[in-house]
Amino acid sequence: MARKKARKQRRSNQAPRRRRRVPFSNADQFRELRRWLLPNDGIFASLRFHGNTSWLPAMLVWLALCWSWSESRNVTDAFTQAVEWCGLMDGNAALTTYQGMMGALVQWTDRFLSLLWPLLHQRMQEVGGRFWTVSGWVPVAFDGSRSAAPRTKSNEQAFCAPNYGHGKTAKYRKKKSKGLRRKRNEKNKPQPQEPQAWITMLWHMSLRIPWMWKLGPSNSSERAHVMDMLSRGLFPLSTLFCGDAGFVGYPLWAQIAGQGMYFLVRVGANVNLLTERDDCIIKRGRKGRVLCWPLAAQKAKLPPLRLRLVRVRIGRQWMWMLTNVTQPSRLTTQMIVAFYKMRWGIEVEFRGLKQTLDRNKLCCRNAQRLLAELNWSIMAMAVAELFALKEQSGPGASRSAAKNRRPAPEKRSLANTMRAIRHCLTHLNDVEKPGNDLRSRLQRAVTDSYTRKSSKRARYRRPNPDKKPLGAPEIRRLNPQEQKKLEAIKSKNSAA
Repeated sequence: MARKKARKQRRSNQAPRRRRRVPFSNADQFRELRRWLLPNDGIFASLRFHGNTSWLPAMLVWLALCWSWSESRNVTDAFTQAVEWCGLMDGNAALTTYQGMMGALVQWTDRFLSLLWPLLHQRMQEVGGRFWTVSGWVPVAFDGSRSAAPRTKSNEQAFCAPNYGHGKTAKYRKKKSKGLRRKRNEKNKPQPQEPQAWITMLWHMSLRIPWMWKLGPSNSSERAHVMDMLSRGLFPLSTLFCGDAGFVGYPLWAQIAGQGMYFLVRVGANVNLLTERDDCIIKRGRKGRVLCWPLAAQKAKLPPLRLRLVRVRIGRQWMWMLTNVTQPSRLTTQMIVAFYKMRWGIEVEFRGLKQTLDRNKLCCRNAQRLLAELNWSIMAMAVAELFALKEQSGPGASRSAAKNRRPAPEKRSLANTMRAIRHCLTHLNDVEKPGNDLRSRLQRAVTDSYTRKSSKRARYRRPNPDKKPLGAPEIRRLNPQEQKKLEAIKSKNSAA
């Protein structure tokens, strides 16, 4: 009896045993990530739904994401798979028929996206850490691309350009190959225009995640899309927009500057600039202050844009870069080169959408459904990359994280991220071994680290006969009439 009492006393004095941690299944980890992304339906409180609506907004969003993550090429098969996944995670899906889901997405996608974009930006800032800003800037790139659509009447009416084949380039090509095309055209008549959906995307260059996007027909204007997103979206004051030579013009630049933000754009012979004196731009051809003041802005009595022109070498090529950051210490030449190199990542993002998610050719035969398909495909790609960023930058990301050597976002692999998500979705009830669960797979979703011995560039590249050297911007001195107008604007501003 004394020995038993002594054992009990020793056990009571010992520290309590830790409970053995119950391993989480893949479904539990997906639920946890979903709760982090969408804690509740509060963000949809401003929307008014019909009284007969039986689904919750968050559940419909999750169903659309699972539908877009599916590897099945057929949209109905992908929906069946998504319903099965949602049923295993929540007991039932938001909707159980494909027609019902598409009807709901066609009606609510635009309003859902306007609410999900700010939430996406908030989560990006939470897990972005030091990559949220670069040298004090929030770098955002803009660019455009196209995805093909099925040749149906609905898609042709919505996405085909009505003036296709009547432009200057098309007439030039016909005239150039007129003698060669006579005999061939009698046997091989040209096919009608293929409908294509235009994608204009804003993309966080450091975190490498889509920020916003806008869709339209194949003849859409990139600049008009960007200006519309600038007017609708919310951006930090330290945002620096970076674009290629297609995003030029006084209206776009004036809108960015008017909203208190900044831009960095490549320019060439497609831009005419003014200078108040024969400064170093004309003499040495390097850098200096310029004015963007086209004739339309002068007639409307709008003030000129005071900009800074810099000539930099990127790779083997010299380029002209234009920015409204007039202080060289705030945006140095080295930073300009680094930002423009980072901008190329948006081209890789479009490649991931078209190849990894297989959205180079869309499936829906109705124009409104096709837009919903493309919208949720981009959102699914952004959410998948956000999940990978969270796991790779979190406190338990890896052993290297303890040593402050977390993998940079540029090392994240979209292909490996999608492999991890698709594998765990098809094995939701499995309790994986340590290292094979969803979190571990997302942490390892990085690109290869070995040194390549050969280039990945294609051996044969089709020449583009319409691509010409961009050249240098046209710079001239203000004439006397323009100087008088400028002095009048200065005196008016000083009097005010």
